[in-house]
Amino acid sequence: MARNIIGVATGLAVWLTITLLAGLVMREMWPAYAGVADEMTFTLPMMIARLSIGAFATVTIGVVTACITQSTLARLIPGIILLIVFIPEHVMLWDTFPIWYHLWFLLSLVPLTYVGNSLTGISLSPSRERIEV
Repeated sequence: MARNIIGVATGLAVWLTITLLAGLVMREMWPAYAGVADEMTFTLPMMIARLSIGAFATVTIGVVTACITQSTLARLIPGIILLIVFIPEHVMLWDTFPIWYHLWFLLSLVPLTYVGNSLTGISLSPSRERIEV
């Protein structure tokens, strides 16, 4: 049980670290992004960059969680937590972004977490056997 909690917490911490660092790098390296970030009036390439960072961070959360936890459910919990946290955020920002942006971000959280779980090669069965490829 403790290992599952540590795995979920570590995965969420990694997700937060990746997204915060990537956001800082984008503001520093992309002046146009920095100019519109506070107002959230992003161009299409900016939205795609943000979604790509989110996708990478979400796959990574799955990898990290799968490497630490033994429970199939615990491996998906970080994606579920992110979904629960971000639904109200995206409702508040509904008019700020196109609907496809909200749908892509929200509907990809749990599946991309699962993809990350699968990339580890660690079986989702309780026995934690390695999958031979």
